[in-house]
Amino acid sequence: MSELPKGWVEVEISKLGQIVTGKTPSTKDIDNFGGEVPFIKPGDLNEGGVIHKTMDTLTEKGLKLISSLPKNSIVVTCIGNLGKVGITKTVSATNQQINSVIPHEAVFPKYLYYQVSMLKPWLERESSATTVAIINKSKFSKAPITLAPLAEQKRIVEKLDQVLAQVDTIKARLDGIPAILKRFRQSVLAAAVSGKLTEEWRGNDFYQQGIDLKIPETWILFRIDDIAEVKGGKRLPKGEELVDEDTGFKYIRAGQLKNGTVVSGSNARSSQKFLLPHVQKMINKYTVEKGDAYITIVGASIGDAGIIPASYKGANLTENAAKLTNFKVSLISEFLGFWLRSEYLQNLIQLEIKSAAQGKLALNRIKTLDFPYPPLEEQTEIVRLVDQYFAFADTIEKQVQKAQQRVDKLTQSILAKAFRGELVPQNPDDEPADELLKRIAAARAESEALAKAAKKIGKKK
Repeated sequence: MSELPKGWVEVEISKLGQIVTGKTPSTKDIDNFGGEVPFIKPGDLNEGGVIHKTMDTLTEKGLKLISSLPKNSIVVTCIGNLGKVGITKTVSATNQQINSVIPHEAVFPKYLYYQVSMLKPWLERESSATTVAIINKSKFSKAPITLAPLAEQKRIVEKLDQVLAQVDTIKARLDGIPAILKRFRQSVLAAAVSGKLTEEWRGNDFYQQGIDLKIPETWILFRIDDIAEVKGGKRLPKGEELVDEDTGFKYIRAGQLKNGTVVSGSNARSSQKFLLPHVQKMINKYTVEKGDAYITIVGASIGDAGIIPASYKGANLTENAAKLTNFKVSLISEFLGFWLRSEYLQNLIQLEIKSAAQGKLALNRIKTLDFPYPPLEEQTEIVRLVDQYFAFADTIEKQVQKAQQRVDKLTQSILAKAFRGELVPQNPDDEPADELLKRIAAARAESEALAKAAKKIGKKK
């Protein structure tokens, strides 16, 4: 490693405090749980920092059965997802997936917390080669810590608290932008399907009242059944299965109907599956064409809607969705997709689901849904404008994602700078860290001697 600043030392973590491995008291005795003592599990460390609340708690009876941790103990996951870190706010305990450090009083706890926050790469390198990554107590005890003089530890922590708070503020603002963009897209869709988006282009602002939505007088209020055929998809014949091999016969599942199009992802719900040729023959009437609209009719994502892209022409459609096809009027399918995805229609769909006996959107109900129909030329202009605004939102979204990645790296970069001695100035008058270690070692030796003496007295009695 690079040379440490003057007065610093590298030391194993066990030299700086007591190492404790967590344990779970018997779950058969319900009196062990539900008290006031925080019982820390890996999920409680997702946010890092001071642990204010835990999902589970112990009673005093439960705490007596396992090792307890005082306030300002450092806890770190050492099984599974390694390196999630927290610091206790009060007397606590952890389960067996967590190792902890009870810092010696001569070590600034928050300094040690920030140091341990950088251990994830070391933990992953040193973990046991099993299906589940494990760092046992013995291995964790050897984790390397760069120790600064005590006075400098305090200066570093004060500076880190200040700088990382600013990073957290930036991160929170970035994290809030996707929700703003979502509202922006919905506002664009609302303006598109009500005619407000093309009000200046159209050259008039006369509206007729249509349903609960005002639309231009040059538009016609249809029902879906007036402008397209509504048809359902088809489930697999009994005993047949989808395959991963590309047979040339794509099968569109509900999990693929996202973001106004058909996606092919890496997770189980959105990965692309195929039909065997003989199965496709059995259900070949239930395919889609480029430009057909779709809408999911059952399941958790009921109401998801969009347009079938060219790459899915001829694909079979799941029984969990319906298609709007064979348009009966001059219609740009993208405009129909905008209407189906608009907040106005989505609210109608949700009301329909709540009033139905089961969580299902019936094909006959889809047929009766309203559809505001603009002249073809205006449809073209609406699609152009929406695409333009959505492209703008997409650009911002990508920039935000890149910024989020940079901010995620920024925290580690700041910590690394701090523990190279570059974040705050050194003071030559500070007591060197090796002197601090000598005091810790002496205090430990004295404590161990007292413990042995007490044990001998106990035996004599």
